Amino acid sequence: MLASKNYPTHHFKESIFKPYSTSGDDLASVNTLVATTSSSADTVAVDFENARRMLATNGGIATNGNNNNNNDLESKDSLSGFVASHPAAQFDGFIRACIDEIIKLAVFQGTNRSSKVVEWHEPAELRQLFDFQLREKGESQDKLRELLRETIRFSVKTGHPYFINQLYSGVDPYALVGQWLTDALNPSVYTYEVAPLFTLMEEQVLAEMRRIVGFPNGGQGDGIFCPGGSIANGYAISCARYKYTPESKKNGLFNAKPLIIFTSEDAHYSVEKLAMFMGFGSEHVRKIATNEVGKMRVEDLEAQIKVCLENNCQPLMVSATAGTTVLGAFDDLVGISDLCKKYNMWMHVDAAWGGGALMSKKHRHLLNGIERADSVTWNPHKLLAASQQCSTFLTPHQQILAQCHSTNATYLFQKDKFYDTSFDTGDKHIQCGRRADVFKFWFMWKAKGSQGLEAHVDKVFRMAEFFTAKVRERPGFELVLDQPECTNISFWYVPPSLRQMERNREFYDRLHKVAPKVKEGMIKKGSMMITYQPLRQLPNFFRLVLQNSCLEESDMLYFLNEIESLAQNL
Repeated sequence: MLASKNYPTHHFKESIFKPYSTSGDDLASVNTLVATTSSSADTVAVDFENARRMLATNGGIATNGNNNNNNDLESKDSLSGFVASHPAAQFDGFIRACIDEIIKLAVFQGTNRSSKVVEWHEPAELRQLFDFQLREKGESQDKLRELLRETIRFSVKTGHPYFINQLYSGVDPYALVGQWLTDALNPSVYTYEVAPLFTLMEEQVLAEMRRIVGFPNGGQGDGIFCPGGSIANGYAISCARYKYTPESKKNGLFNAKPLIIFTSEDAHYSVEKLAMFMGFGSEHVRKIATNEVGKMRVEDLEAQIKVCLENNCQPLMVSATAGTTVLGAFDDLVGISDLCKKYNMWMHVDAAWGGGALMSKKHRHLLNGIERADSVTWNPHKLLAASQQCSTFLTPHQQILAQCHSTNATYLFQKDKFYDTSFDTGDKHIQCGRRADVFKFWFMWKAKGSQGLEAHVDKVFRMAEFFTAKVRERPGFELVLDQPECTNISFWYVPPSLRQMERNREFYDRLHKVAPKVKEGMIKKGSMMITYQPLRQLPNFFRLVLQNSCLEESDMLYFLNEIESLAQNL
């Protein structure tokens, strides 16, 4: 539901924004027009006498008729270093040269398998190698192009096939072009008048995503593109709080019954962070134990809900996870949904990582029950490989975003505009200015179609299955989970020096040091980037993350060979 549906749209037969004369006649006519066309309930009162006085004195600055603008501009000599922020004709060659450099060095050379993923330097050394200094006078265009090249040189090439370090990677050509275009247009998506096309585009894309999630009535509801999945999870907390304690919008959490949020011990840290940020406090986020494969234990969840009620607290919401950050586990959404219904709680699903599996008929079963959620976080910049950032918050509740967040700022969301102001969606956001992240994803989707996105998802899952099989059969490699659900594959490499040791405390202490040393070696070599981490009592293990569909079976073997080579003598 669009943000302003409950507010009337005003249509004026004559524009009130016409040129005015100093006689005051036009202001008088405007006064009459507003009085006859607007109701007192929808119009902010205007002091026209005060406005007339302000206009007569030119905004409070007296005019004596002798102003020849001599003081308005400095001399040309003092402005010799001034360059207007406008793409004048003289910048044509510079812009084209810079774009050519980016395409050559970042887009193609930077993603070539024969190139380094990173040219590593310690901070002190990098400060000496790169000119970070800001100066009184601007640099030449030649110097700026040199800095552009150096920026590419010293940056991590996250689009490189061997960057498998985070839950994002790759350079999708369609998303890249889409992102460049929105940077060139520089829109802010809050009112229809400044972003008409992107407003309608968001409406279309979010509606299709809700339909794919499976929300009732063909995917009716609302949504928003957010600056990251963490903020999307914050929207879920905010909407849940408003639904069950609407007075909190005005009164806050003061003197209210404690509200409790439940989430998995393996959930993304943003749930706890946003709860702290919004005044709940970390003690009001209860972390539910997971089972041996990383799924939230539904029986422990119900036990914690009962404890909450016994202590006169209000169980507010459960934030389930569809694709945990480390193990890639999918919580039991059906079981969690049943508990949320039983105890009258908001159900949120953080599918920032695993949501892309919804595009695949083969893999969407991993998210069975997501259609029963009150809200969903889904990040196309993760499993679907759109450019960063591209994150969405989706809900079947049509008006809750506007009801929860609107403040009706009259300098931006005027209700007497000449068009249907229900398309001014910005008041339902917690931001004001907001990037048009929708376009790069829409452009990708138009280019590939839903079938292309499905093929992408199926390919990365297929590579994950191939890699898992090779880990099982290769000496020295051991899986953390024998059957990973998503495209995260967690594993240890046990060097030859440790293979004959008894599996005791000394063994695990030494194994704990292997992954950091291998990571150091690969980064300094520039050969690849893969992350590692401990998990509760488990020593450090590698975590391969796949979402780049250009990867082939030969690349999977390269990863194993490189880790083995770097760890051989440890």
